[in-house]
Amino acid sequence: MLNNLFLAFIPMFFAMDALGILPVYAGLTQGLMPVEKRRIIVQSLWTATLLAICFIFLGKLILGFLGIGIGDFMIAGGAILFCLSIADLVNTGSQPTRAKNLDLGAVPIGTPLIVGPAVLTMALMLMNQFGWVVTLIAVLLNIAIVALVLVYAERLILLIGDSGSRALSKVMYLLLGAIGVMMVRRGVIEIISSLTR
Repeated sequence: MLNNLFLAFIPMFFAMDALGILPVYAGLTQGLMPVEKRRIIVQSLWTATLLAICFIFLGKLILGFLGIGIGDFMIAGGAILFCLSIADLVNTGSQPTRAKNLDLGAVPIGTPLIVGPAVLTMALMLMNQFGWVVTLIAVLLNIAIVALVLVYAERLILLIGDSGSRALSKVMYLLLGAIGVMMVRRGVIEIISSLTR
């Protein structure tokens, strides 16, 4: 159980990319009052948690209704992860500007920053490999890490610096790209094995 949890936690950690969210969150909430930032953090965590839980329990049902196999989803998801990692690695643009409303906790922070395509794809793959209990615990542990990062965002940025947080994000996206390639490989194997059964 603990070994499976560790194996599920690590790829989910890279998919969620808590430190990568840090500079984006700081840019979006720059100039807001502490009480407004707390409201945004709570809103984003609730959004991310509910979306992840719903997908863990309903994801396979939705895919089955659409006639999409696990192998199909793994290949598509792996390709998305790889493209997302490449897009972030080559992105040299500035941080997004702060939104004018306080609903940015739900969008874009809760989704797609905390729980987006990468996390949903990873959750489905982990569900297929380890079951819903391990997957749910891995997701909730990573959301808890994101919560700590957001709560202590100002201190962390002072500690590692804005450029340091961006550098860590680049490393995580490089690993996420490798995970995407691995998912495509496993998806191809899954489809081939299903055809030979």
